[in-house]
Amino acid sequence: MMTPDAALEFLYGLQMFGIKLGLENIRALLDSVGQPQNSYGIVHVAGTNGKGSVCAFLGRIYQQAGYRVGVYTSPHLHRFNERIRINGQPIADHDLAALVDELRQNNSQVPATFFEFTTALALLYFARQNVDLVILEVGMGGRLDATNVVTPLVSVITPVSDDHGDYLGGSLGEIAAEKGGIIKPGIPVVIGPQQEAALAVLTAQAKALTAPCLCFGRDFSVDENVSGCRVTTATHCWQALQPSLPGRHQCDNLAVALMVVTHLAAHGWQATQQVVRDAVADTRWPGRLEWFGERILLDGAHNASGAKALADYLRGRTVQRIHWVVGFKADKDVEAVVASLMPFVVQAYCVEPPIEQAYPIDRVATHLRQHGCKASVWDSPTVALEAALRRCGEHDLVVVAGSLFLVAACRDWLISTCNLEEMDGEL
Repeated sequence: MMTPDAALEFLYGLQMFGIKLGLENIRALLDSVGQPQNSYGIVHVAGTNGKGSVCAFLGRIYQQAGYRVGVYTSPHLHRFNERIRINGQPIADHDLAALVDELRQNNSQVPATFFEFTTALALLYFARQNVDLVILEVGMGGRLDATNVVTPLVSVITPVSDDHGDYLGGSLGEIAAEKGGIIKPGIPVVIGPQQEAALAVLTAQAKALTAPCLCFGRDFSVDENVSGCRVTTATHCWQALQPSLPGRHQCDNLAVALMVVTHLAAHGWQATQQVVRDAVADTRWPGRLEWFGERILLDGAHNASGAKALADYLRGRTVQRIHWVVGFKADKDVEAVVASLMPFVVQAYCVEPPIEQAYPIDRVATHLRQHGCKASVWDSPTVALEAALRRCGEHDLVVVAGSLFLVAACRDWLISTCNLEEMDGEL
């Protein structure tokens, strides 16, 4: 039997295979253990922004409704185990080690990537643990993503925007087509708010596959007022919902999740109005508009859409000055993120996220300086965060954004060193 440390060493060693889009390896892995993904219901979630939040809402709603719910998301913040959860609890170390060992021995000749092996492991774990429902997040794209071997109860596509262009295509339409690759013949698809070009592609794909299409703004909608969010579908209306996840965009994500709930209710998956209300108020998604104390905000915004959502949130809370701890993965559109946040930035603290392929911090600093911003370069996320905290004025905020890996490093330091608890801080 492998030890948990040996299992993780094996998994991370698979990163040498890089990213390979395709379904051959994942099919071989799942064939070796009897196609476990066919033993439970699945909601399959693709998109560029909002996937994780939709998964978090759905996981909490159905757990609160009394179902045994598996949730598979990526990446993790602090521990690999966070990617694979049942009713909110990460996979135990001994289960992880046992399943890695089993899959490895059964597939010694399959050159699986890290994500392919991890996806097979998650799908097998959920079957062995007798879950009722799995909320399955796509890793990248959709059509050739390792998760796209499942036949779901319903597919979901959250807002599509420019991201991973090297793998998914150079235009919004091409990216949408890859995301829409999860749409299955005859299986309903819930489509969240989209730009016109993306919506046209997605609805055409659904029509070609005779997949019923449930579109934001046509088949379901959301309004926000002082009493909270009101989500309306053809058969349901939820009033005065109070999502614990902050940001106006979370009302849109909630609407997408509740359109799924509406569809599944017609097929026997029940969640009462009170269950939904309580679950929505209790959903957590760490590292996304997450407050530590009243003056530190962490957000995984790493692309243009995410940065716009963060900027809208800051504007809505009348924030005017931020000290930005910033770093990116190498493949990100730094200029697009900088442009959205620039009006708020007093000073930037540039640092490489703890990943192998980081965007060079000297170039990040150059981008910022070209916008007239003070920008300094730092050796590590925690040193950069400490500097930002020292220099932050009485009416300023410290914001960590640009990479979820950067957020994770700063979050870990805040919890372990400063004994700060995350909270919904008030300005």
